[in-house]
Order: sequence, then structure tokens, then C-alpha cells
Amino acid sequence: MASDKGPSAGDATLRRRIEPWEFEVFFDPRELRKEACLLYEIQWGTSSKMWRNTGKNTANHVELNFIEKFTSERRYCPSTHCSITWFLSWSPCWECSKAIRGFLSQRPSVTLVIYVTRLFWHMDPQNRQGLRDLLKSGVTVRVMRAPEYDHCWKNFVNYPPGKEDHWPRYPELWMKLYELELYCIILSLPPCLRISRRNQKQLTLFRLTLQNCHYQIIPPHILLDTGLIQLPVIWR
Repeated sequence: MASDKGPSAGDATLRRRIEPWEFEVFFDPRELRKEACLLYEIQWGTSSKMWRNTGKNTANHVELNFIEKFTSERRYCPSTHCSITWFLSWSPCWECSKAIRGFLSQRPSVTLVIYVTRLFWHMDPQNRQGLRDLLKSGVTVRVMRAPEYDHCWKNFVNYPPGKEDHWPRYPELWMKLYELELYCIILSLPPCLRISRRNQKQLTLFRLTLQNCHYQIIPPHILLDTGLIQLPVIWR
């Protein structure tokens, strides 16, 4: 049941929440906003308490800001497991990927799961390799889908009264397209998703360009899930 009062005034995370309009402009998969936003959760050991906060780009990327904040404010205990979850409006660039791997290599008891709305300059070979290196180092990288958007809206947004379940219902197609491109990155395949912008109408255009290697290597259910692709039928 949706709350009629919005987030409780006694909610410890209230001052760290972002406004609904901020969530909409940062986490809409169709928007190519230059700035990035990070929503994150930290859980220590077996504690049920979850620490939540938000961050945006400053002079540094949000990933670097998080690392600096974490290392300067939190006393690291190697014997205590720390679970971190990021919800990023853009995936990390190759330089941030390198910094993240360095951060984690010094803290083996820390695990990181990253959910992303969009893939940052995904055609760039360095950025693609950076994401693969993150995966090799044990980081989980996934594209945000409806459950993650719902979770973020309820836990990171100062939603209006009665709007607990009313996060912006972005079309799942864009999420599926980014998810398909992430598979291409993970599998070291050529890019299949082309993105362009029509400045006159501020339209973001998505176009799939599939090669034989995509059909041969990507699992069929991933291709079919977009609803845009029909695989050839082979009669025996």
C-alpha cells in the first residue's frame, strides 16, 4: 500500500534523498545527460542496518568521489565483510574502472555490485575493456530494470505523498537494449547498439546493428527479449 505521507519525517535518510525531478532526469535511459548520479547502499558484516546516501559529479566523477569519501570517513576492518551496491546513471569510464579495481584490491573483504542506467561511451574500446576488467576482478555489473528502479524510488527519492509506487515507468525496451549491449561487452563482441541524437527535437535514437557473431554467440533468449529481433527458423 502506498504511503499517504511520503517518506517519514523521522526517516534518517530523508536529508540524503534526491528530488523526484532529479531521479527522472538522471535515471531516464533515453536521456544522455552529461552529469552522473550515484545512489549507494553499504552493509557491514551481518548487521541488518543499511547505510544509504547519494552523490553527483563534482570536479571528479561520482565513483572517485565515493572512493575518496569511503577511504577518508570509514575505518576499514579487514575481518568484517562489507557489501556495497551502486545504482549509477552512467556506467564507469575506463579510468574509474581502474580506480575501482585499485580500491577493491586493497580491501578484499569488500564486494561491489553495480547497477547502471546507461553505458558510458560504450563504443570506446577502453571503456568496454574497463567494464570487462571490473567483471574479472569480481565486480557484478548489471543494467537497471524495473525492480531496481522501484527500489531506488522508494529508498533514495523524496517522493510526494501517496506516490510510493509511482516511479517514472520508463519503457523496458531501452533497458533491454542496454542489457543486450552489455552482453556484447562481456563477451568481447563488436558493439550492436548505435545511439544518436537529433538536436533539433532533442530525440535520442537507438538502432541495432547485428552481425553474424552476435547471432552465433549471444543466447537466443537475450536477443528475443528485446522484442525487436526474430531469429531464423531452422527446419530439420
